[in-house]
Amino acid sequence: MTEYNQPGSAAGLPPTPPQIRPRLGPEPLPTNEAEALEIGQKYFPEVGSPGGPSSLYVHEFDIGYLIHAGWPTIPDSTGRPSSPGGSNIVISKIDGQVASVPNFPEETAVQIYRKVYRPNGS
Repeated sequence: MTEYNQPGSAAGLPPTPPQIRPRLGPEPLPTNEAEALEIGQKYFPEVGSPGGPSSLYVHEFDIGYLIHAGWPTIPDSTGRPSSPGGSNIVISKIDGQVASVPNFPEETAVQIYRKVYRPNGS
């Protein structure tokens, strides 16, 4: 039997887990591309990390912000891209919801988002 003697727990019992904080409101609503990029960075590997993107881009449209990664150019044009496939994200201007969309050209990804997006409460 393992002995637990950590602060905040009774002798012989595991530590009390942290209290789960309820959401107090909606997701943060970005008001510009910089704020959308700050939120979106949490959903991608660090820019410049091994295997990570070389940059992140924001495409603003009427109901959201599409965040997509840029990848280094391929020195050998006959080679394969370093990171084919994947997904992009859209952050809603209406309720802050974050959704994944396929890694398609910007306008195609936005069209897909429009077809599947349902604001919270709908």
